Amino acid sequence: MTIDEFLKDLQFNIDRANQDNWEPNWEDSPLAYKLYKGLPVVPLSAEVPLSLTEYRMPASPDIEGIGHFLWYAYGISQVSESVFPEEANPIHSYRRFAPSGGALYPNELYIYLKIKGLPDGVYHYDPSHHRLVLLRAGNFDSYISAALGERCELSSCFGTVFVSTMFWKNFFKYNNFSYRLQGLDAGVLMGQLLESAKRFGFAAGVYYQYLDSAINHFLGLSENEESIYSVIPLSVEPTNWTGNGNGTFNFQTADRLKRELRPIVFERVERSKNVLEFPILITMNEAAKFESTDSFTRLQNRSYDARSNQVVNLPQTESLAYDLAEVSKKRFSPEMDFVLTRISHQQLAVLLKESVTSFRYRNDLDDIFSGQEPRVSIYSSLYNVEGITNGAYYYDSMEHRLLEIQQGDHRMLLQSGLSFDNVNLQQVPLCLHVACNRDFYQEDLGYRGYRILQMEAGMLVQRLLLTSSALGLGGHPLLGFNASMADELYKMSEQTSLIQIPIGSYRPKPWLRGSLHS
Repeated sequence: MTIDEFLKDLQFNIDRANQDNWEPNWEDSPLAYKLYKGLPVVPLSAEVPLSLTEYRMPASPDIEGIGHFLWYAYGISQVSESVFPEEANPIHSYRRFAPSGGALYPNELYIYLKIKGLPDGVYHYDPSHHRLVLLRAGNFDSYISAALGERCELSSCFGTVFVSTMFWKNFFKYNNFSYRLQGLDAGVLMGQLLESAKRFGFAAGVYYQYLDSAINHFLGLSENEESIYSVIPLSVEPTNWTGNGNGTFNFQTADRLKRELRPIVFERVERSKNVLEFPILITMNEAAKFESTDSFTRLQNRSYDARSNQVVNLPQTESLAYDLAEVSKKRFSPEMDFVLTRISHQQLAVLLKESVTSFRYRNDLDDIFSGQEPRVSIYSSLYNVEGITNGAYYYDSMEHRLLEIQQGDHRMLLQSGLSFDNVNLQQVPLCLHVACNRDFYQEDLGYRGYRILQMEAGMLVQRLLLTSSALGLGGHPLLGFNASMADELYKMSEQTSLIQIPIGSYRPKPWLRGSLHS
């Protein structure tokens, strides 16, 4: 199977992408978090603020503030106990504010810090103990800057976050399909992290293009087990964010840069006794790597013409003010818990406008403030929405309007496309699809484009989930759906559906749930 065939199967034929007769061994499952052995640790304060209603003024953070930021971004926030008829014992899970497929959390956070009261260096965030683990001590501004192609003024940044993926953490359950899921999970985490950064007064920018092997070497990662997916500098000072530069970069190679730092190897805890091989994931990771700054590029804006019978103008809305802490805590992914209610015209307008507006972010692919259309877009199947005919629509975010594609109640069609009947779409008024261009910018970004667009889809999904929660609604991201069927519903030719999100009212789920914070 070629790489192109594999990516096509991931999108349109999941069974063919996976190995035959795959069954996860739950008795030998990995931990949902990475644990290092024998390294210096810095405990973080558990006295996190219980409210994040306002955006703070930029100010250099201390250890306490960094701990609060990391906890809201990716800390373990909740333990739940669920009972299923087919299971003899209750199922326990440790939840975070960012959702994850199967609650497996394949991503890890590393952070390079230069703040008072803490030795300069790069740390791993250990969510199981809410602490930092020191990996390398020292100032590494020049090294990270070189790995980014000298496109960010690291000297004015107090920190840099690295988001990684550990392949085994969800391969053990999802097999090769985990390659698609890993990018989405990373994006959802990044969406939560960027929203948290705003509330703590941190400016942030996302770099998708960097010298992979040099960054992995810096962090001591084995590329057959784990790899960095994005680099996110943080600043409270004026910073030169030359994300995409002027088309030229200071030439550097990963091999040459790696010679500047000695390799480091760490011991860590691995609960799984039998870690299976995942050669396709390693092949995909190798194919997506950038090993010289010559590979860095910027993207030209693309627009898509959705065929429309009618335009539905949505009402203008004010920016939605909400408490990020409260909304994150009450965010819920209903399954059979949806209850059909009528959605108002205003609620739909707020959901779409707020989600897309908050999604805009500084990155190294385009000019964020140039009025470009986002690379990922929203299609929707609407039922029982006040003032809007039931049907399939495209959301034109530039004009804040819906373009009607075809009328009708499409809930049964979408229900028939689900791999598992774990959601009753008859009880759902809004079924959204996040879509992107069908070729995943492969001509411009090679195979890296696939995982970048999965991450951007995940970031938009998290904005939709947070806004839904603020409106008192629940959303359940689904990957087990028939993408070809959805694409046909929306008459897509250049785009394809990446993820499906039913959104609506819900009743409380029968589970025992406790917060890990007062």
